[in-house]
Amino acid sequence: MHVRLCLALLLAAWAARGAERRFDFSEMRQNQTLPGFRSAVTGKGKPGEWKIILDNVAPQLAPLTAQATGEAKQAVLAQLAQDPTEEHFPLLIYEDEVFGDFKLTTRIKNVKGVMEQMAGIAFRIQNETNYYVVRASSLGSTFKFYKVLNGERGPLVGPDLPIAADVWHELTVECKGSEIRCSLDGKEYVSVTDKANALTSGKIGFWTKSDAVSYFTDTRIVFTPFAPAAQALVREMLKRYPRLLGLKIYVPGKQPGTTRLVASKEADDLGQPGTKTEQEVIARGETYYGKENDAVSVIMPLRDRNGDAIAAVRVIMKSFSGQTEENAIVRAAPIVKQVQERIQSLEDLTD
Repeated sequence: MHVRLCLALLLAAWAARGAERRFDFSEMRQNQTLPGFRSAVTGKGKPGEWKIILDNVAPQLAPLTAQATGEAKQAVLAQLAQDPTEEHFPLLIYEDEVFGDFKLTTRIKNVKGVMEQMAGIAFRIQNETNYYVVRASSLGSTFKFYKVLNGERGPLVGPDLPIAADVWHELTVECKGSEIRCSLDGKEYVSVTDKANALTSGKIGFWTKSDAVSYFTDTRIVFTPFAPAAQALVREMLKRYPRLLGLKIYVPGKQPGTTRLVASKEADDLGQPGTKTEQEVIARGETYYGKENDAVSVIMPLRDRNGDAIAAVRVIMKSFSGQTEENAIVRAAPIVKQVQERIQSLEDLTD
């Protein structure tokens, strides 16, 4: 189970409404590393040591009474390695989602460091050498945003600003297209438009520098979900064939021998694993037929430009008296053919 991310995904309202991720570390064991994340590094030195620890954290809402305690122990994410290498930037990248337009809020704490006391958020990450970052430095007293392009740091944008160490600060990043705004403790300090080779989507990650020991907690992302190409294609087919009971597209899952649903008439089901049948359709490239109550399903492979099966399409139709496997396949084949005409690679379904 991934970090219990409190996935409040409102996929049924896919285009019109936003979705939310909350990174909740409260059910993680101390010293545990995070599944669903990848530790990496930009520049020199080794990747960081990212662990869950307990730390005193003040509640985000003010206490109801003066007698209420101001802080309580809470599970937080910590970068604990103290590698003093210069040009050393540890990253912890969230691998399970790509974000376009979003608003991220998190709390950061610069705990200690001789070379640096710095914490930040990297976003629209393409890889370890191409992304944006905003970071707060207690040692340098700066709040800066910049772009990393092919491993080279671009111009720094942001003010010199006293940032207390060993104190929790709220950091906010908001992206809309090429417009980027960054705030610290509720005040906006950075507002830029990247007009040259803007990064319009990518992953997000926690970021530090050099020997900085940094903590993160209460991370929340509100974002506009991407409608994968497969979902747009399914919507088009359902409009063209309104009598279909359902149309689903499955692609290989992240674990061998699994599949996941990337497009469906029922948007709430997106991301769900497929059955053994979808796995076999992709593995063998064969067509399967099934009947249940008043409905029939035909599951057929989608192939890439080389002819290899890369996905499975399940066409669900109403059954009728005298329904056979042969005529069910005849009914489903033109629909799958139209989907296939738009597909040359797996990326055509998932991008």
